[in-house]
Amino acid sequence: MSFPIPDHAVQETFLAASGPGGQNVNKVETAVQMRVNVYALRLPPYAFRKLKELAGRKMTANGELIITVRDHRTREANRTEARRRLQDLIAQAHHRDARRIKTRPSRAAKARRIDAKKKKSSVKKMRGKPRLD
Repeated sequence: MSFPIPDHAVQETFLAASGPGGQNVNKVETAVQMRVNVYALRLPPYAFRKLKELAGRKMTANGELIITVRDHRTREANRTEARRRLQDLIAQAHHRDARRIKTRPSRAAKARRIDAKKKKSSVKKMRGKPRLD
């Protein structure tokens, strides 16, 4: 599921990357750091809360989501990867978890549990040293 990302919400900067590229790495800035203003995305409240939870330390206090990619040798590949990661995060944030319905164990289930505990207790009791009574 694809969600529209307004261009004014995204700011990209390029940095020198470590990793694949050989000598090229030392002279070309191929890594991309994408800063996304999450408030400009206009997410529903439940999606915003979940995005904040999913992003963790990648989200700043003033609502900027920072995605850094330095996996590929070219700028364009890193930009594409950063956009894909952003789309994935937003899609995950829009996915709602099923609401949990509180249930209680039945009387029979409680009885089975107690019986199992008594049986386990008796087995463990028999493991002790034999007594000469």
